Amino acid sequence: MMQQISSSPKRIRQTNILGALQALHEHRSMSRADLARLMGLNRSSSGKIIGDMIARGLVREVRATATAEPRAQAGRPGILLELIPEALWVLGVEIGVEHITTVQVDFTGALRHCRTEPFEGDRVGPADAVRQSIAQLLEDFDPALMERCAGVGISVPAQLTTEGDSRKVRSAALLKWENVDLRELALSSLPECFPKTIPVAVENDANAFAIGTSYSTPDAASGVTLFLLLEAGIGGGLLVEGELLRGGHGLAGEIGHLHMPDSALNLEQTIGRAAVLRRFREVSGLAEADLATLEQEVRDRVPRAVEIAEDWARGLAWAIVQASRLIDPNQVVLGGSLALLYPLIAARVLAHIRDLQGEDFPVPAIHLNDKAMAGSAFGAACMMHKAIFTNAEERPAILLDS
Repeated sequence: MMQQISSSPKRIRQTNILGALQALHEHRSMSRADLARLMGLNRSSSGKIIGDMIARGLVREVRATATAEPRAQAGRPGILLELIPEALWVLGVEIGVEHITTVQVDFTGALRHCRTEPFEGDRVGPADAVRQSIAQLLEDFDPALMERCAGVGISVPAQLTTEGDSRKVRSAALLKWENVDLRELALSSLPECFPKTIPVAVENDANAFAIGTSYSTPDAASGVTLFLLLEAGIGGGLLVEGELLRGGHGLAGEIGHLHMPDSALNLEQTIGRAAVLRRFREVSGLAEADLATLEQEVRDRVPRAVEIAEDWARGLAWAIVQASRLIDPNQVVLGGSLALLYPLIAARVLAHIRDLQGEDFPVPAIHLNDKAMAGSAFGAACMMHKAIFTNAEERPAILLDS
């Protein structure tokens, strides 16, 4: 249930509407009777709220299917309520070192569109990077839907300030940025056809990946989960019983900065995307070789590629073991372009973990996220989707109007 934000009838009605919408998002579909029961409202009050939501184009009635829960047949038999996917939209952006990914997420939280384009992040300033990101977003988004856009989330491989509501980039070493207010840059880049009060939020890319995965996959939010975003850098995010653990300075989970044993290099300098591709190009003689070429050679068991993959497996295993001894995760979730290597060498990663971990330490379950490539941008969008139901000050106009 949503907390009441005011005792005025208008505010109470808005709060009840948001509570109903959140319930429909969580349950996917419900009968009128079940929704009223869940919210603790009588039939008359819930009927007015439901009528309001239908009139606003947020909710529709559908006939129950054979797969619907038996209890959903209460109330009006055979009729269920569900969110209208196209009623509201949230947009997500990942500004990476080598790519920009943009996504569209509908009112139900479903990923509806994803696009990734090459990007030379270390050669582009933050203002130009944001303008390019917004332009990419708008190329794919129907102008007729802009008034129904409920928020834009931006993820970036950066350390962010932890004070205040508007989190700013403190340092983004891989992008060569410092002290940047990406939110203000984004707001100034959005066209006038967007809602004037549209919320924009910025998040670290690995934390955004964690948020998105837990938002769409409830099992990922239980226990202790370590999220690893394997890109140019090795970013980490931590969820403890569904709550993001930022640490004292917002840096919890950053295992990419761990130094490898007997080496001056850290983890991302050893098994990050740039290091892996540089080595593969050197041994193969293919100056333009990309990750897809490496992955295919690993599938084909080409010795040079298998050797690189083996070293990558060993490095990833070492990182997971070090993290496991500190935080004891139930599971590790992998995302990012390099994570697509994992299914090809999962057995080797687990073998190295068992060798390094020892019998006294449990081995966490390791999963590849089904949105590995879009994970950070999707998570940025999910932040804004969640804010539709929880942020009292930045709700879209379609929910605020009486």
